[in-house]
Amino acid sequence: MKTTIVILAIYLLSSVLQANAKDGYDLWLKYSPVSESLQKQDQKKITGFKVYGESPTLKIAGNELQTGLSAMLGIPVTGASGKIKDNIIVAGKLGSSAELKSSVLSDQLKNAGEEGYLLKAMKFKNKEIIVITANTDIGVLYGTYQFLRLVQTGANLDNLSVLSSPKIKVRILNHWDNLNGSIERGYAGQSLWTWNDLPGKVDPRYQDYARANASIGINSTVLNNVNANPQMLTPEYLKKVAVLAGIFKPYGLKVYLSVKFSSPMNIGGLETADPLVPAVREWWKKKVAEVYSIIPEFGGFLVKANSEGQPGPQNYNRTHADGANMLAEALEPFGGIVMWRAFVYDNNVPDDRAKQALNEFKPLDGQFRKNVLIQVKNGAIDFQPREPFHPLFGAMPKTPLMMEFQITQEYLGQSTDLCYLAPLFKECLESDTYAKGKGSTVMKVIDGSLENHPLTGMSGVANTGSDRNWTGHLFGQSNWYAFGRLAWNPSLASGEIAEEWIRLTFSSDPAVVSAIKKIMLDSRENSVNYMTPLGLHHIMGNGHHFGPGPWVSRGRADWTAIYYHKADSIGIGFERSLAGSNATGQYYKPVADKFSDLRTCPEELLLWFHHVPWSYKMRSGKSLWEEINLHYSAGVEGVRTMVSEWKALQGKIDPEEFDHVTKKLEKQQQLATWWRNSCISYFQQFSKLPVPGNLEKPAESLDYYMKYDFRGLK
Repeated sequence: MKTTIVILAIYLLSSVLQANAKDGYDLWLKYSPVSESLQKQDQKKITGFKVYGESPTLKIAGNELQTGLSAMLGIPVTGASGKIKDNIIVAGKLGSSAELKSSVLSDQLKNAGEEGYLLKAMKFKNKEIIVITANTDIGVLYGTYQFLRLVQTGANLDNLSVLSSPKIKVRILNHWDNLNGSIERGYAGQSLWTWNDLPGKVDPRYQDYARANASIGINSTVLNNVNANPQMLTPEYLKKVAVLAGIFKPYGLKVYLSVKFSSPMNIGGLETADPLVPAVREWWKKKVAEVYSIIPEFGGFLVKANSEGQPGPQNYNRTHADGANMLAEALEPFGGIVMWRAFVYDNNVPDDRAKQALNEFKPLDGQFRKNVLIQVKNGAIDFQPREPFHPLFGAMPKTPLMMEFQITQEYLGQSTDLCYLAPLFKECLESDTYAKGKGSTVMKVIDGSLENHPLTGMSGVANTGSDRNWTGHLFGQSNWYAFGRLAWNPSLASGEIAEEWIRLTFSSDPAVVSAIKKIMLDSRENSVNYMTPLGLHHIMGNGHHFGPGPWVSRGRADWTAIYYHKADSIGIGFERSLAGSNATGQYYKPVADKFSDLRTCPEELLLWFHHVPWSYKMRSGKSLWEEINLHYSAGVEGVRTMVSEWKALQGKIDPEEFDHVTKKLEKQQQLATWWRNSCISYFQQFSKLPVPGNLEKPAESLDYYMKYDFRGLK
C-alpha cells in the first residue's frame, strides 16, 4: 500500500480565530486570521510546507495548506521550492527516508485504514516538524483538514500525535432534490444541481460543495430524491451525473442515486418490475453496467419501496429482501451497494405505525446479500423533535443496519429555527438497545462492532440549497458540520463539536464561544418544550409540517395529529404498553419493561408510550396538565433567553451574520409563542383545567389559532 506524506516545518503552533466579515458562503472554512494575543509564547512561525505527490487530491491538500495557513497567520506560507531551507524540511514518501521510516509512524499507520490519517510532531534532521501522513491520498486530505482545524481552533501542537480513522464506512448525505430543481423538505432555496445546464455548464459551487464535505469526512452523496424520478437512470442524466462525479472524485466524495423500483417499466419498456422475473433482473444488470460505464466511481443505489405510495417488491407479493437482493446482485460485480430504506408503513394496516417497520423487516434478518444496508431512521415515526430509538436497532443481528438522520429541520422549525441537532443525534446513538446485554448501544449497532459487520453507514438528509449561505439559517450549517463529524466519530460530544464549529465560524473569543455554545446546547430542548413536550409527537401543521397543528384530523389517519396525541377528557398520549399497541414489546428487556411501566418510563417519553390522565402526579409533584403547561412555557422562555444572549454579542460578531441570526431568532420567538398558545388552547378543551399559576395565557381563542397560517412566520 502506497503512503504519501505532507511535511510541514512548524514555527508557530498556536492560534485563535477572530470574526471575519462574511455572508456565510465560506461555511466553517473561513480561515480567519489568528489573534495576536496568544503569540506571547516563545513559538516560531509556520513559514512553509512540502507536499510529496502530484495527484489531484494531494494538490488540493497543498492548496488548502497554503490558503489556510497564509490567511490564519497573516504571512505567505507556501510549498517548498525543492531546495532545503532552514524553515522547510523535505523528505520522500514514508519508507524512502531512514529517519522517517520509524516504527512509530509505520506501526501507527497500520491502524489508519484506507481513509484514516496520522498527525505527528517529531524531529527530523534536528528540526522540529509535523508529519501529515496516511495510507491513501484521501487520508492525507482528511488529515490536512484536521490539522488546519487544530491550528485554527488554537490547539497546542507541541506534542501532536493524532491517529484517526472513520468508525463508519459510508458517510453519506441524502439529497431529496428533484429534477425540476425543487427540494422535498428543502428550506434553503432550490437544488444545488442545475440539471438543465449540465453537462455543458458547470457551476463552481459543485467544487465548493465537495470541499465542504471532505473537510468533515463525508465521503458519499445521493443526488436525488428518494421519491425518485426514473429519468435519472437514462443516459441523458447519467452523463450529467458523471460530470458531478468527476468533480467530486478528488475530494473522496462518491456519487449514489435513488432509484424508482418500477424503472424497468417506466423507462425499460417491460410489463412488470417483479424482482423474481428473469427479464427484470437482466434489465437491472444491463442498466447497472451502463451506469458504471458512464460513472466508473459510482457507489450504488438508495431505494424507497412500498412506502408512501412508492412501488416495490410487495406489489408482486415479494419481500423487501427479494427486491434489495435483485439490485445487490447487479451491483456486486462493480463493488456497489444497496441502501434499502426501512421507512415503511401502510394506513391500511391496523397496527400502530410505530411497529410496522420492525414487523416487516425483522423476519427477513439474514436474508439480504452482503452488499445491502438497511437504512433505518433514528426513530420509528418520522424525524420528530424527540423519539425513542428505533426498535429495529439490535433486532436484526445478521443484517447490517445504517442510521438515517435528518439534517434538514422538517419538523424542527425548518430554516426559521435555531436548533442544534447534535444532542438529538447523540441521544439516539448512545441509547442502549440491550440486544446483547448492557452496553449494546445504537452506536455499536451501526458501526458494526456489535455483530462484526464490515459494511457500515450513516446517512443524513441534507439541508443544503441554492441560498448563498447554503442552509437558509446560518446555524443550519452547524448541523451539516455535526453530522459529518459524528459520522466520522460517533463518540464525539455535542459540546465539543459545537465549540469547534463556533471557533471556525464566528470567533475564538472565550466569551463569544461560551455564549453561543450555551445557546446551541439549549436550543434542541427548547424546541422540544415548545413543540412536543413529554413525548408528544407529530402534531405539526398538515403537509408542510411547519407550525402547530394538534387539531389536524382530516385525511389518512396516520398523517393526522389526533392519531398520535389521542387527547380526550381523561388524558392524553398514545398507549403503546401491553394495554395498548404493545410497541414497547418490540424492545429488548429491560428497555421494554422500563418503557412499559408508567412509573419507570422516562418522563420525556411519557406520552409517546402511555395515555396518561390529566391529573396524573408527575415526579415533580405536579399534575400532568400543570407539567405540560410548564414545559410549553419553558420552551418560550428558553427562546427568549436565546434571543437576549445572542443580542448581547452585538459588536463581537460580524454585523451581517449578527443581523441574519437576530432576525431568525425573533421569528423563532414568535413561532414558539404561537406553538405554546395554540397547543395549550387546544388541549385545554379536553382537560377543562385552567392555565396554572402565573404562566402566560393564550392571547387569542382556539378558533383564531386554528385558522392562522403559521407559514407566514418563515
